[in-house]
Amino acid sequence: MTRLVVDAVKDAGVDKQDIQSLVFTLPRPYTRQKYFHTFLMGQLRLSCRGNVMEVMGNGMTAALAFDQACNDIMLGRSEVSLALGINMESAVSAAEHMMSSMRTTGDVDFHTSAGFTPIAWYAMDAMRYMHEHGATREELCSVAVKNRFHASMNPLAQYRKPVTLEEVVQQRPIVEPLGLYDVPPRGDGAACLVLASEDVARELGRPYVLVKGRGFFHDGSHQISDVPNDMIAFESARQAASVAYEQAGISAKDVDVAELYAPCTIVEVLVSEAIGLIPKGHGARAAFNGETRLGGHIPISTSGGLTSRGHPAYVTSLYNYVELAEQLRGRAGERQVKNAQFGLATGELGNYNAAMIHVMEAKQ
Repeated sequence: MTRLVVDAVKDAGVDKQDIQSLVFTLPRPYTRQKYFHTFLMGQLRLSCRGNVMEVMGNGMTAALAFDQACNDIMLGRSEVSLALGINMESAVSAAEHMMSSMRTTGDVDFHTSAGFTPIAWYAMDAMRYMHEHGATREELCSVAVKNRFHASMNPLAQYRKPVTLEEVVQQRPIVEPLGLYDVPPRGDGAACLVLASEDVARELGRPYVLVKGRGFFHDGSHQISDVPNDMIAFESARQAASVAYEQAGISAKDVDVAELYAPCTIVEVLVSEAIGLIPKGHGARAAFNGETRLGGHIPISTSGGLTSRGHPAYVTSLYNYVELAEQLRGRAGERQVKNAQFGLATGELGNYNAAMIHVMEAKQ
């Protein structure tokens, strides 16, 4: 983590003393070192007058850290802020991790006792989507193929060996109809982003990325709603995106590249439709036809996404922002989206019962 902070600050071109706010993602509960944020401050010998804090919000944890770092700048508490965090899932067994995950994301008196895992939510979404729109298993699997192709060009990706559609379809089932490559791996990871006021960014005299719009919406449910609703509409994502587009002064058709918080193939499909990148009911087919691939109509998850780049959950959204920062500064190498001007990132609380959307713009 300390190495990442040093590298990020050097890359940004700011001075150490300019950093007056650090917003950390809360480490996993089994992390041996408690109060990790103040521990790291001691390692870095940093003193700050703005904010030093840890935030937590399930899958949205990293998006909230980024959002709070922005807030500190907009409130005048800091000219330069860091959004950073570390996630070490390999510290415990998969069984222990899943037991904790079920107690976190479900109703302990109903879902947990039935063994209802987060992947089971998404499997139900997939079944409903296939029923309503006639999507095929192959079309859903094409999302995983596309993401692995993108990941093959990303040195940060956890899985970089390309896979074929046949290989994805033939993988063992996890929760029907989702197979092994439709779901995310467990992963460790750390990330650090440097945010600053636009005045500071301009003075540095190098390309930067402007946070142009932000939207948030929570539908009032705990992960899965107990009120009958359209379970695959992802209404929170739609409403959050609407606000973000309005603030940014753009529409969905202006987005050049999107990094979506999509733990499973079906989630990428549903989010892309909810935020207007793909027409409703056409998300899986669009992936199958190459529309969401590099060179396609709207490249999605150019990093490789959660299924191939990896999903260290409490820092996952920071990885999404890293990818947009690389794309919008023209530094994504082989996976660069040509002339990318506007990028979009999404964050999720749980089956998109809540969503956070940021729209970003390339600045020279």
